[in-house]
Amino acid sequence: MNAIRFAALALIIVRALGLAYGGFTYTRQTHQAQVGPFELSVQDNKTVGVPIWAGVGAIVIGGVILLVGSRRT
Repeated sequence: MNAIRFAALALIIVRALGLAYGGFTYTRQTHQAQVGPFELSVQDNKTVGVPIWAGVGAIVIGGVILLVGSRRT
């Protein structure tokens, strides 16, 4: 499988998962303090939403790349 087909399939799979889950969440450490033997830290959870139009557009683009790549060879 050549690189273009692999990239197109990866684009389709990743965006389909993005549409299924609606976004992703990540944790970031925002504050940290150490007072004597005690250590305090604050973790902030952020959620990033994936727009539906971006997911559908990426799937369509991946499909077009896959079709055009297969016709070339």
